[in-house]
Amino acid sequence: MIKTVRVDTIEDVLPLITEQEYRPDLGRNRSLYLYRGMTDVNFKIETSLFRNCKDAKKVLEPCILNNFTKYGALEDPLIEKSVWRQMILGQHHGLPTRLLDWSQSPLIALHFSTSEHNLDQMDDHDCVIWRIDIKELHAMLPGRYKKVLHDNQTSVFTVNMLNEVAANLDQYDEDMQDKAMVVVEPPSIDPRIVNQYSFFAIVPDAVDNIEEFFDKYTNNTVRYIINKDLRWRIRDMLDQQNISERILYSGLDGLSKWLGRHYYVRDKKEE
Repeated sequence: MIKTVRVDTIEDVLPLITEQEYRPDLGRNRSLYLYRGMTDVNFKIETSLFRNCKDAKKVLEPCILNNFTKYGALEDPLIEKSVWRQMILGQHHGLPTRLLDWSQSPLIALHFSTSEHNLDQMDDHDCVIWRIDIKELHAMLPGRYKKVLHDNQTSVFTVNMLNEVAANLDQYDEDMQDKAMVVVEPPSIDPRIVNQYSFFAIVPDAVDNIEEFFDKYTNNTVRYIINKDLRWRIRDMLDQQNISERILYSGLDGLSKWLGRHYYVRDKKEE
């Protein structure tokens, strides 16, 4: 079931960024929630593979990955050894994949939900942050996947751990069907992955509607709808906290995006 929460005031943001649960076993406040920010509440959660290839995604996905590996091995020879590394590196560079980007930081999700490409549209529509629970998702996994997590004393898969249980996409899809999915923490191949606190959900081929999957199989999924009148207020707060493209995208591209928004002149609204 998906729970919907309205964020209409700056005070409503506080529960979102402080919802770490207390862990008696650790004596610490930590959670396994992941967040995904989207600039328009009307956008559907879809993978880039689905947007690019539509119903032909299962047929075209191996072609995309094979050619990416063939032409990209010079940049990273390790991609020849793992389909999961192929996907992660490809996703990082804009390749259509079945991966969904998430962050363990709600502040990062807030950044993406308030980073409209066209800043003139910031006041036009509400934005949204989705929250999922890794622990809840991994409780649905087949037994041998749970065993790998247990043996490694962790709650999240790495590429190497995933290779142990599913060396190829056909095996993964057979194991998951439309009833489960794995969350993987990517290797730190780039400062952007580190700075964005990135995680990926690997969407099985049989899951055609991701939101329906969350609604049917989960209880801890939350959809935070952020009032459009609050977006600039949150944006300015994040910039003050140094959560901006300058930090999240290394290099001059990120710096230029940050400066462009920093000096953007808003149209004055008539009272």
